[in-house]
Amino acid sequence: MKIQTNYNPDVLSCLANLSNDEVFTPPSLVNEMLDMLPSDLWQNKDAKFLDPVSKSGVFLREIAQRLIVGLEKEIPDRQKRVNHIFQNQLYGIAITELTSLLSRRSVYCSKTANGKYSVGDSFKNEQGNIIFDRTKHTWVNGKCTYCNANQSEYDRSDLLETHAYQFIHTDEPSSIFKGMRFDVIIGNPPYQLSDGGFGTSATPIYDRFVEQAKKLNPRYLAMIIPARWYSGGKGLDDFRDGMLSDSSIRRIVDFPEASDCFPGVQIKGGVCYFLWDRDNKGKCSVITSRKGQHGSEMMRPLLEEGCETFIRYNEAISILKKIQRFKEPSLSAKISSRKPFGLETTFKGKSKQFSGAVTLYQNGGVGYVKSDQIKNNSNLVGLYKVLIPPLGSGSDSFPHQILGKPFVAGPNTASTETYLVAGAFKNTKETENLRKYLTTRFLRFLVLLNKPTQHATSKVYQFVPVQNLKEPWTDEKLYKKYGITKKEIEFIESLIRPMDS
Repeated sequence: MKIQTNYNPDVLSCLANLSNDEVFTPPSLVNEMLDMLPSDLWQNKDAKFLDPVSKSGVFLREIAQRLIVGLEKEIPDRQKRVNHIFQNQLYGIAITELTSLLSRRSVYCSKTANGKYSVGDSFKNEQGNIIFDRTKHTWVNGKCTYCNANQSEYDRSDLLETHAYQFIHTDEPSSIFKGMRFDVIIGNPPYQLSDGGFGTSATPIYDRFVEQAKKLNPRYLAMIIPARWYSGGKGLDDFRDGMLSDSSIRRIVDFPEASDCFPGVQIKGGVCYFLWDRDNKGKCSVITSRKGQHGSEMMRPLLEEGCETFIRYNEAISILKKIQRFKEPSLSAKISSRKPFGLETTFKGKSKQFSGAVTLYQNGGVGYVKSDQIKNNSNLVGLYKVLIPPLGSGSDSFPHQILGKPFVAGPNTASTETYLVAGAFKNTKETENLRKYLTTRFLRFLVLLNKPTQHATSKVYQFVPVQNLKEPWTDEKLYKKYGITKKEIEFIESLIRPMDS
């Protein structure tokens, strides 16, 4: 066996493999994002760059390398060129004390800007242009007014990180660098903060960094963020609407599988990076990336006619338009809300059946309750129902299953929040036809277009048309009805696997 002794990996590539809510960015991905910027920026000695969420310093480091090459003719002396770049062009705001040291080490080759081993010799202070000031949350009624952090979790002693990120905990972000104007703002912001809710409940915060960066009105803005904003939800509806109506967003590179972007990291719904170009408005170039390969590229509006959300797959546009021509009502109106019978997930019925009991489908199996314990939709108890989990498969690998398995519940049944009611009927035929329709690849593909996270509430069925349930529906029958071509079928079935029996 030959032992390789000269392997010297980039430490920032290794660091990027660590799993954390504050995900580190691989250098290769950083350079993909930098490639979106005009090449003449690297020959411009007056261009200024800001990473407002510096973790490893990789964005500033890669920018520095490009400027060192690009400004060689303008500033021939290498040391003068390095000093000029570091002191007048590169700026960063670290998210913690530790990442400030790491960022300076990556950029200046020294954890202090004026240290003995710093490659720049013009700084008079330790921080240089990569700053960190410990910031406090502003608590009102138990929540931070800037980031919505939960006071019970983040009101911490000086020995612990507060996660009160400096860039978004101010009404005047321009004051951080004394009114400086930036040509480029670029980075990978923190994605979420625990909100103290049930289980791993968390509130997204990446949207706040994007909106704060826009306040500085740079020429270009590029950030990599979770793709959950495509369909809004959990505080992201206004952000989604703003992004989809912003004609300055000229490029989106979408990663449905986040591990293609951040090795070893799972982020439900994937991630994307975008380029916002202040002075160049128009349609957006949309690209899907999978397994290290960029797929088809299409110039299109971010918001297609008749849609409320962003359609991430270019190949899906023609399929969706064929279906919309039928002008059929949406199945989303038929799907129940959360807690269809008013009972929470944690509610448990009696373990033994008793006279007059209603069978309750609950987390972990079945229980039994009195009819007067049913708080909502008591009229559905006596009907045949299709129940479906509001969550997709937790380990949904590619190609996807998308939805949990639907099943038929007979009369005298109800459920907790563990299930949604997809439909209720007086006969078994229509009930069974709906159950089969929910298992088709066709339907689950349309759900995928509006489902960026594991949750499958009624809104994810927006694009799914209602069918005549007096007859059964198969994929072949649905493809024929809507005129789906062989190539389109291949695309659908490359994304969606048959539902497990």
